[in-house]
Amino acid sequence: MTGEMTPAERTAVTMGFEEPDRVPLFLLFTIYGAKELGLSIRDYFSRPEYVAEGQMRLQKKFGGDCLNPFCYAAVEVEAWGGEVIFSEVGPPNAGRPPIRSPEEIESLEVPLVEESPGLLFGLRTIELLKKEVGDDVPIMGSVVSPFSLPVMQLGFDAYLDLLYGEPDLFWTLMKKNEEFCVEWANAQVDAGATAVGYADPLASPDMIPRDLYRRTGFVVARRTIPRIEAGVATSLASARALPVIDDLAGTGSVGVGVSAFDDLATVKQQCTGRLTVLGNLNAIEMRRWTPAQAEAEVKRAIAAAGPGGGFVLSDNHGEIPWQIPESVLMAIAAAVRKWGNYPLDWVSG
Repeated sequence: MTGEMTPAERTAVTMGFEEPDRVPLFLLFTIYGAKELGLSIRDYFSRPEYVAEGQMRLQKKFGGDCLNPFCYAAVEVEAWGGEVIFSEVGPPNAGRPPIRSPEEIESLEVPLVEESPGLLFGLRTIELLKKEVGDDVPIMGSVVSPFSLPVMQLGFDAYLDLLYGEPDLFWTLMKKNEEFCVEWANAQVDAGATAVGYADPLASPDMIPRDLYRRTGFVVARRTIPRIEAGVATSLASARALPVIDDLAGTGSVGVGVSAFDDLATVKQQCTGRLTVLGNLNAIEMRRWTPAQAEAEVKRAIAAAGPGGGFVLSDNHGEIPWQIPESVLMAIAAAVRKWGNYPLDWVSG
């Protein structure tokens, strides 16, 4: 492949299981934009203009192939009446769950996107980015799956009790969460998002048994994902994906985020022709890498999953921690340009 593609072209070709000019690089920055602008995390998330500016600066600095307007997962539970707890050195987290007892599920009203300030903030950020880049750079929308959202809505213990012990209330909550998820996802697409990340960590057998997922979250995903009016990539938020690749391929997803605990070559083999693989740099270990280690990890990942397309180099979770040195990120970006150009003649076998 000759000539340099735009990030959107590069991504589209690899998702078609062909080789573009080079391996796409998705650096999924969230709070890192605050560091770039010299703001506290709370102040950074006070104006969509700050987040959009942070995304644009980081994309230009590191040469990534996407923009990530996602702020923090707790924005969704905030729409349901929950609280958000801010940190000075990490992403905001959900506070006290808004659903205090399972009995409240029956009367729970699905929040409207247009009445949720946090969600409107996200839509405005997408609109600002779309105005800047048009169709040249993919803009990644994000939703928490209806199946995984109750971890924040109820708390993990209470949700497991519901999942195992109260099936009628569980399915009532799923129906409401599905409506919310579809509305929120499609609002992002309407605002300019190119694709949507579907965060579903409970789909991994690291979290619950696969047979339970097959009876519950898999059914939810098959009902929800086809209603989203853009390509959907499922992320298990650093939990293992390999044991459920066949399941994820059956949900309507077009891509999968892969854990650092997955064998990348095996995942790629299982996904070829079905799912684009995104991963699997360890964003926690990345804090301690030297630039030479960063290059070695990029080279390893490209050798394992790059041949034939269908691969996007990214981290294993969807979050670049605040603590990662810029020198490491620069080394990752440089290594992609050194080792990721197609054809990958240096890859043996």
